[in-house]
Amino acid sequence: MSLRIYDTATREVRDFVPLVEGKVGLYVCGLTVQSEPHVGHVRSGVNFDVLQRWLRVLGYDVTFIRNTTDIDDKILAKAAEQGRPWYNLAYTMHRELTRAYASLNVAPPTYEPAATGHVPEMVELIETLIERGHAYPAADGSGDVYFDVRSFADYGALTRQKVEDMEAAPDADPRGKRDPRDFALWKGWKSQSEPRTASWPSPWGRGRPGWHIECSAMAAKYLGDAFDIHGGGMDLRFPHHENEQAQSRAAGQAFASYWMHNAWITTAGEKMSKSLGNSLTIPAVLKKYRGIELRYYLVQAHYRSHVEFSFEALDEAVTGFGRIESFLERVGEVEDAGPGATLADLPDAFVAAMNDDLGTPAAVAVIHDTVRAGNKALADADAASAQRAAKEVLAMLDVFGLHPADEAWAQGTGGDTDRLTEAVDALVAGLLEQRQQARADKDFAAADAIRDRIKAAGIEIEDTPQGPRWSLGQS
Repeated sequence: MSLRIYDTATREVRDFVPLVEGKVGLYVCGLTVQSEPHVGHVRSGVNFDVLQRWLRVLGYDVTFIRNTTDIDDKILAKAAEQGRPWYNLAYTMHRELTRAYASLNVAPPTYEPAATGHVPEMVELIETLIERGHAYPAADGSGDVYFDVRSFADYGALTRQKVEDMEAAPDADPRGKRDPRDFALWKGWKSQSEPRTASWPSPWGRGRPGWHIECSAMAAKYLGDAFDIHGGGMDLRFPHHENEQAQSRAAGQAFASYWMHNAWITTAGEKMSKSLGNSLTIPAVLKKYRGIELRYYLVQAHYRSHVEFSFEALDEAVTGFGRIESFLERVGEVEDAGPGATLADLPDAFVAAMNDDLGTPAAVAVIHDTVRAGNKALADADAASAQRAAKEVLAMLDVFGLHPADEAWAQGTGGDTDRLTEAVDALVAGLLEQRQQARADKDFAAADAIRDRIKAAGIEIEDTPQGPRWSLGQS
């Protein structure tokens, strides 16, 4: 069975046939770096990381582009509220996002272009749209440039809407528009309310790009006029992806062959977002859970299924992953089972599940079936069968970015560091209690022996009026 994926544009599961045999061009809309990333933000990163990993296992040479939007209205507004330069806010939040991805073992894309680095390409694309009769500068002298939605017959095709049924585009002053649904390609600089640093020269005066033109320009630059898969969150289907497709095809580009959209993570039935005040930032969650556990939680749900977040559900996922880890610990070292899974390493049922529109729930079920078989083999003293099962489990985990030996998990990020600190604190506290009791019993030899044992572990003890305190010694 070959890979089949659900194409949002056709609303059906289709056989995946790349434009160039053996190669895949994948573009995913990244985040607008305006605030700390939360669990809802990183789901898309994890889902499409699994996709690119699976494509590579299938033997494809993948060029994976995931952009960053580092200039837009929200960034400017938040930076002004915080009294800081907009570019400092965007850069700081971009670094936070990079750390969040790394803590969940989301592999870096082939390239991660930023919008501010591609303004010339956007200007060129806007000029092409004007020349072809699909865009126009505003007549009010604002410097805005709009896409003429009625000039493109297939506008609305991605989301199957008619122009007449659409709401007005809220991304610019409607006074300069021919139709309220026309959307901004270029926004003239507002010298009274926006910093000059947030503007670039253009044929229409200083300004900055609209949101939608960014991805069209960057996708074309790095993947060409036609590429295989465009992905992103389902909330981007309209207007963002609809507008991307319209402007790119109006410019004469074939654009994406397949559209893939991941569903939301919700809390209390609503999309997790900063505006709702119910977001959970990655650093906060990783104080309680390991990165590998949070990734497992995100992977086990199908990418097109809504996930209602709760700590109870996350705890259940931790328990489930713990059963996998427990089996691997019981088996011990597995020969030739490091990261780098191939199709030959994987059970047929797992491959079939993944080829069925990235069926991760069914694939996770195969992992647990294999764990159960491996535990039975251990109970039957069948070491060879247990080793085979463990090797298959590790290969399947590798596809999901969950291989325990992966370097990402060796960094001690997130909950790993916090839990280790708590564990050491408990152990040292127990030894200090024994030392205190020995001193109270005037068994100074025993007290000194405990002190030397702690010091030998690289831990310094300081006796204070409030009791002994410990710290790591100088290396």
